[in-house]
Amino acid sequence: MSTAHEIEAAIRLLSPGEREKLIKDLPILLPELDGDLAWNRILGDTRKRPALTALLDQAERDFKKNPEEFPKISLKDFDSRS
Repeated sequence: MSTAHEIEAAIRLLSPGEREKLIKDLPILLPELDGDLAWNRILGDTRKRPALTALLDQAERDFKKNPEEFPKISLKDFDSRS
């Protein structure tokens, strides 16, 4: 397989079980899919983002003023199986 289109076509032909196996194996084949690596890149990025900073600062002010207006979050909210 020499092109991304050929790889995509081959993936579409896989059985559901083989696709599931591929999903599990992809982070090994493509380390850039590893969530920890991605988060480490994000956390290590020192570029300024004034619009994002302003948005987060506003959200923090709003939360301090009216915390009851923000939804409660629990561990089950992060369960990908739900």
